[in-house]
Amino acid sequence: MGRMFRHFAIGLGVMGVTVAGGEEMKSIYDNTVKDISGAQVSLDRYKGKVLLIVNVASRCGFTPQYAGLESLYQKHKDQGLVVLGFPANNFLWQEPGTDDEIKTFCTTTYNVTFPMFSKISVKGKDQHPLYRWLTSKESNPSHSGAISWNFNKFLVGRDGQVIARFGSRQEPLSDEIQQALVSALTPS
Repeated sequence: MGRMFRHFAIGLGVMGVTVAGGEEMKSIYDNTVKDISGAQVSLDRYKGKVLLIVNVASRCGFTPQYAGLESLYQKHKDQGLVVLGFPANNFLWQEPGTDDEIKTFCTTTYNVTFPMFSKISVKGKDQHPLYRWLTSKESNPSHSGAISWNFNKFLVGRDGQVIARFGSRQEPLSDEIQQALVSALTPS
């Protein structure tokens, strides 16, 4: 019976990802993360918003994308966009700093005002549950797969489902990302 239910649930797209403690995440809103100042933040605070989730790094060739991410945030935040930055040191140690150092770098170099979070791992055995949910075929069948490098971007609709994914080379201000954002932000 359990196996039959599992296949039925996968067919309906409601399977989640099991995390430490045996809890199952069925939605992005089931995630709790630490912000860059160390406070626990439940992602359910962003229900009804359009999210652009990005794994970021301060010493990467793509680091200048912070400027484009901030520009998108400023342009669309009043329509419901929230950019969420997750520093990660998974690729050639390009985010070696502490959370305080990362926060200072982002605010002084790129005037970042969008929410930034504590450094996490986006791949491997210590992958954060949020990124396990984002990259898992069970929870995100249309846009799953390993994080390839810093500045991978997941666009999450107001319903909490991933609706698009963009690679590191895709600039935040590209036509493709801006069109996807406008579409996601437009009331249906």
